[in-house]
Amino acid sequence: MSDRQPSSATNLDRYGNDGLAWKRAVAAMKAGSSTPQVTWFLGTAQQDGRPHAAGVGAVWHDGSLYFTSSPAARKAHDLAANPRCTVSARLDGIDVVLEGEARRVRDAATLDEVVGIYRAGGWPAEVTDDAFTAPYSAPSAGPPPWHLYRMTVHTIFGVATAAPYGATRWRFKA
Repeated sequence: MSDRQPSSATNLDRYGNDGLAWKRAVAAMKAGSSTPQVTWFLGTAQQDGRPHAAGVGAVWHDGSLYFTSSPAARKAHDLAANPRCTVSARLDGIDVVLEGEARRVRDAATLDEVVGIYRAGGWPAEVTDDAFTAPYSAPSAGPPPWHLYRMTVHTIFGVATAAPYGATRWRFKA
């Protein structure tokens, strides 16, 4: 699978700048994957409707965003009840907000591919059964195992923080 292409792009810039190129957003998401310099923020809704936000280590791979969670974490409980979520990050030259749905990944091939990306970024994770283990994770992550989630995006907003400036919304077909 390769990076998905948006079905539409809408220039949201109100200052006369051109719309942003999709390849710029993809390059920034790939470069910001699994690095300690970038925190991705996951937004979920609790069962009573209250919002919840948490920092996650995420990777962009094959047109989807992947992140981990302890099965005991609030975000895992929220996603089990309602997979709709947002993820946002300040990347090199562009801020992004992703909207979509996240579901747990149990497929061995995908787990192996994504754990390799995390390892390349410096996290010595391994696949054990259908989850990740490692000697450490974020202080708030709790003990292993950590489940992998795949976020299928339907909309991404990008706002450039470096020239060329602009703001764009990309939509994707299911």
